[in-house]
Amino acid sequence: MYRLDIAEVASQSGLAPSTLRYYEKRGLITSDGRRGLRREYDDSVLMRLALISLGRRAGYSLEEIRALFRPQGGKYDLNRQELRSQANTLRRQAQELCATAELLDHIAACTAPSYLECPRFQDILKDTLKTKEGKA
Repeated sequence: MYRLDIAEVASQSGLAPSTLRYYEKRGLITSDGRRGLRREYDDSVLMRLALISLGRRAGYSLEEIRALFRPQGGKYDLNRQELRSQANTLRRQAQELCATAELLDHIAACTAPSYLECPRFQDILKDTLKTKEGKA
């Protein structure tokens, strides 16, 4: 293990020093002290930052990441059930995004004088209202 100052961590992680300070303030990472005026970190902070990045990509908030990726006895013990649940949530969101992209493609190619006059678009709007009312 070796120590990195904040500029080295920023360079190797691609994150701004202000982001590193913010993550430290939020309890996501910890510095090991200072070398002059610069914070120093253990090199394991790079893996921790990669986990944070993965968590952000997976749709977790910083608070959720802090709880999810909390080390237990020096090792990261991930809640596999929570990860499966989030993966399912992302799959549902991906399906919804694909359906929305298809709708946009249809509207862009529709030959109706106006998208509001398109029968398929009207049906989708009605279905959207029914779905929203059912969730409320």
